[in-house]
Amino acid sequence: MSIAANLFVIFGATGDLAERMLLPSLYCLHRDGLLPSQLVILGSSRSHLSDAEFAEHVRASVENRVPAGEFQAESIGTFLARVRYQSAAFDDVDAFAALAARVKELRTGDVIYHLSTAPKFYSKICANLSCAGLSGPGTRVLLEKPIGLDLASATAINDGVGLAFDEDRIFRVDHYLGKEGVQNLLALRFGNALFEPLWNARHIEQVQITVAETVGVEGRAEYYDESGAMRDMLQNHMLQLLCLTAMEPPSHFDPSAVRNEKLKVLRSLKPISAADISTHSVFGQYTAGAVEGVAVPGYVQELARTSKTETFVALRCGIDNWRWSGVPFYLRTGKRMAQRATEIYLQFREVPHSIFGGTQVQQNSLLIQLQPQERIELKLMNKTPGLDRGGVKLTEVGLDLDWKDAFSTIKRRLAYERLYLDAIEGNGTLFVRRDETETAWAWVDTILAAQRGLEVPPKNYPAGTWGPSSAVTLTERFGHTWRE
Repeated sequence: MSIAANLFVIFGATGDLAERMLLPSLYCLHRDGLLPSQLVILGSSRSHLSDAEFAEHVRASVENRVPAGEFQAESIGTFLARVRYQSAAFDDVDAFAALAARVKELRTGDVIYHLSTAPKFYSKICANLSCAGLSGPGTRVLLEKPIGLDLASATAINDGVGLAFDEDRIFRVDHYLGKEGVQNLLALRFGNALFEPLWNARHIEQVQITVAETVGVEGRAEYYDESGAMRDMLQNHMLQLLCLTAMEPPSHFDPSAVRNEKLKVLRSLKPISAADISTHSVFGQYTAGAVEGVAVPGYVQELARTSKTETFVALRCGIDNWRWSGVPFYLRTGKRMAQRATEIYLQFREVPHSIFGGTQVQQNSLLIQLQPQERIELKLMNKTPGLDRGGVKLTEVGLDLDWKDAFSTIKRRLAYERLYLDAIEGNGTLFVRRDETETAWAWVDTILAAQRGLEVPPKNYPAGTWGPSSAVTLTERFGHTWRE
């Protein structure tokens, strides 16, 4: 049984993710009194820094990333009192021995290791921890996704980490699962009697899941050119959203029950084979354009070389099970798109017969928006006010729950705040299990292999648009339209 950890070790503690998300999240938890009182934070990276120098780095990260209204000068000092630092290169035996000695010195209970590094280093770091006697009972390891670049590499990484840590002590992070809106999706489905009876092929015609970014590759060009949109975004974040949308009700809200139901969805996904790839997928790459009125370069200009890596992908997927048979799931993600948005859109079927003459009855729909703001909107038909001398007219109206308005007095939380608390307490519900990761990779590998077999480069789309024009055809050939 896990007990709350009192030592939190971050590998890659001077990296971009740590600066943007990890250190600010830990500060916010500390500020609000949510961290164990004795918890020590030990940062590690290749950089040679003293405890004091790293503390100043942490201070700068927190001040730059935490909104001014949420930063408390009196709490930053007590937070920095928790912080220590030890440099270590994964391939430097003496440096890692010094890190191991520091961990043993600071450890008084359970330990968490967060590997905020490139996945190719996971096995080596875990092997080093094991050799130093630091991976036994009372330790947990957090791995950032995506793990590997395909099923073979993911399996190798999982095997390597598994030599040092038991599966129930491996916490694979998908930060989307820590977002409030994603949690609300589970509450919407399984906390209300209204929707679940309608959440099936009999009542739903199509489902769309969109994760659109306005940013380019920024400082991640080399990594991104190796992965692309399919591996970087669709294989993990989007398939997790699909699983939460499509899964059966778990028996309990606990790690095994939730992850078992997600795995069933992944195993029910219909393969997109070479015969289907041209009609069920679109791969794109952005060219120069304008995003929010600002001119931006194309992908190859940012990369400074030619490339066939996709920055956009759209898929038409099917789920072969009783609940969803025949319902298309459209997945779409890309960089440099028209606007930033993460949403799940469900369109219900038409009424079987309209009693309102020539008045068009729009199909009901449910929009679950996760970012840039969390909100839920249910579109219904309503009588248009008037005396109706020409017959009753209907207008589509939205019943709108705006998260900010409904919970204006409750503080918004970063996704890593929830995930870190769960990891500290040993709760794996919102983390991804090995069999989920590998099943997702097996499905994605089939698509990537089929795409390579076409030997067709990704289609160009101007930055600031919704992707290649062929993405429109992807839905329209089946009588549907993207929600924009």
